[in-house]
Amino acid sequence: MAGIPIWQSAPHRRPVVTLTIIALNFIIFILMYVDPSLLVNGAKTYFDVQRALAMVPLDIVMGRRLWTIFTAMFLHANLIHILGNMIFLFFFGAPVESVMGKKRYIVFYFLCGVLAAFFHIFSIAITPQETLAGSYSGINPWIVPTLGASGAISGVMGAYLVFYPRSKITMVYPIWFIPLIFTLPAWAYIIMWFIFQLVMGVYVLIGFASSVAFWAHIGGFLSGIAFAPFFMDPRIKAQIKVFRSLEKHIGEPMSELYYDDFIY
Repeated sequence: MAGIPIWQSAPHRRPVVTLTIIALNFIIFILMYVDPSLLVNGAKTYFDVQRALAMVPLDIVMGRRLWTIFTAMFLHANLIHILGNMIFLFFFGAPVESVMGKKRYIVFYFLCGVLAAFFHIFSIAITPQETLAGSYSGINPWIVPTLGASGAISGVMGAYLVFYPRSKITMVYPIWFIPLIFTLPAWAYIIMWFIFQLVMGVYVLIGFASSVAFWAHIGGFLSGIAFAPFFMDPRIKAQIKVFRSLEKHIGEPMSELYYDDFIY
């Protein structure tokens, strides 16, 4: 399992959208505990908000409460859940937003979140029914609410891998009470993270009980890799083509390409 990122070398402009998404997540999380009725009419506890706005896979398959695919992205189960997600979004989202631009980044973020939800639902659909019953102690995962921004954030990580594979990421990996600090190339860190998601995802399919939607992470990540090139700012694309042609003409490869260098 990858450690917690505390620094990354890819430059970025002011991440207005990323910071706004983070702020909204924290505001909603606080309101869930302080005044849940502001989020859901008549809600008295944060459980009421989760039941109303979290995504239930069976509802989506049946064509009910489709809006919960989006509202679930702004809900978190506890403080550790939201802190973990927002740390990853902060470090990986800022550079990706700079490459895409605000509007494209917003669309990309929610697109990855939606596709992540569908991957999660598909993983339940292909899991044998006897495995579902055994692994969840009789609780049918079709009716277990799903919530969190991790699917969309996984897509952002996929885009970061596409745009900045050679950047550096410093992470903290706690061993008992000892915080070990490592610096790795982005590609190594992110691939290590993805392998963990994939291994755990396979375990879930064969009956391992988990409260984490690993296939949402996998789906969001693969979606991010697939769609990231299409969401790059066209101005950056055009200037990179010119830069690449000059590089080829000169015959000297550059050491690193930071897309922010091409932003007007």
